[in-house]
Amino acid sequence: MVAGEGAQRETGTRSPGETPKVTITEIAREAGVSVPTVSRVVNGRWDVSPATRARVEELLHRHGYRRRPAVSGGKAVLLDLVFNDLDGPWAVEIIRGVEEIAHETGVGTVVSAVHDRAGAARQWMANLRARPSDGVVLVTSVLEPGIHDELRRLGVPLVVIDPAGSPITGAPTVGATNWTGGMAATEHLLRLGHRRIGFVEGPPGLLCSRARLDGYRAALDVAGVAADSALTVPGDFYHESGFTGAARLLDLDEPPTAIFAASDQMALGAIEALRRRGLRVPEDMSVVGFDDLPEVRWCAPPLTTVRQPLSQMGKVATRMLLDLALGIAPASPRVELATELVVRASTAPPAPHNGR
Repeated sequence: MVAGEGAQRETGTRSPGETPKVTITEIAREAGVSVPTVSRVVNGRWDVSPATRARVEELLHRHGYRRRPAVSGGKAVLLDLVFNDLDGPWAVEIIRGVEEIAHETGVGTVVSAVHDRAGAARQWMANLRARPSDGVVLVTSVLEPGIHDELRRLGVPLVVIDPAGSPITGAPTVGATNWTGGMAATEHLLRLGHRRIGFVEGPPGLLCSRARLDGYRAALDVAGVAADSALTVPGDFYHESGFTGAARLLDLDEPPTAIFAASDQMALGAIEALRRRGLRVPEDMSVVGFDDLPEVRWCAPPLTTVRQPLSQMGKVATRMLLDLALGIAPASPRVELATELVVRASTAPPAPHNGR
């Protein structure tokens, strides 16, 4: 992804025989310099040698590039925040972080959701072409490759929070230590004496889901506890899959004594499944979640979970994007913020009558 481009193509109508404008990536390639170097020239930065500046400026002029219209002294003024879905409280926490930085810097935000709606991603892209945008924060979203290419052509910088799969080439990412969090949650249950620990997975296509599962397996391995594939059940981060996953675990000939759900919403669904079976948490079954959403400290019992710094992830991504909009490359292309185990009342040693 093009980082920190402060320019865009001329958007006027081309005559039939006119040569199409190239991207800033191609300008950089032709000039034999990096994309951030071209961005610095476009944005009038001083830290470019005179010879390089002259070569880049000549190419920019030849290909018809112009500086993005300056607003508020050349600062970024509008950012896009794009989710797959907006029906989860975790999205609210990320929005809270983005909005805090946006408010501090006087930047507007446009929030969009593109999941499970025919043509929604392309409609969002059409809206983006029709108005200025200084950058996009993409949250666990899978956009068509052509849309990534279009963002490059428009010179719109991109930062991804919790990338769904392989990172988009050149796009900085912000995430959390999901593997460490998965291991910490499982180790907590092992220390309490649990040996049969059920795990409700997140969507398999997400890197964060796979990392939490890998952390769970690593903790079992370190403790010398053989992994039982029957104790790992599918989920999608939402309440219903936690409910059905817990029911599936309870129906095993040898059910677990504890359940680790890869999201708080699934953990709450699991607790409801236990309640309907007449089982108490944590007396009959311990439950651990992942996220530390605001409501889980008020559920009955308060949920032991892995705190994921969702709001902070939004803040960091927004600061990175504002830097990119000014042509400032990030110090690291991948930022991982620390997770933290928060122990509350939903976990306890296995009940003696379980016999396991």
